[in-house]
Amino acid sequence: MLSSSCKYGIRALIYLASQPGDKGKTGIKQISRDLDLPTPFLAKILQQLVRQKILTSMKGPHGGFSLQQDPSKISLLDIVKTIDGDGLFANCIIHNSTCRCVDRDKDPCPVHDGYAGLREELIKIFGTTMVSDLVKKAGSTRKISI
Repeated sequence: MLSSSCKYGIRALIYLASQPGDKGKTGIKQISRDLDLPTPFLAKILQQLVRQKILTSMKGPHGGFSLQQDPSKISLLDIVKTIDGDGLFANCIIHNSTCRCVDRDKDPCPVHDGYAGLREELIKIFGTTMVSDLVKKAGSTRKISI
């Protein structure tokens, strides 16, 4: 359902949100090592989040990444749309186009009726689940295994 990029981005945001406030920025190598993720791939994902003003980054020996927004204001929906786009919430699961529930001129696919309710539920869950909620549930940075 979610791409590896999106899962890695969620894990990285939980990790960064769980860092002590006085720590400042966390380097990409540290994040990559602690989460056991490939550094170059993770760097590209985090840059997407920087472009959307979810994260901030600073280059240099004391640089790294940190949250630009309060973790209680960053929803899973924000992250998924930033990294994977809104295809999960807008596209038909059979055809490569917009679903009828988004575009009323389209004919429904054979699974449209069953998936429409799930889509609405996903939007609700992802829209109301905040990074701060995930930090609380994770308990520690070592338990982030999405």
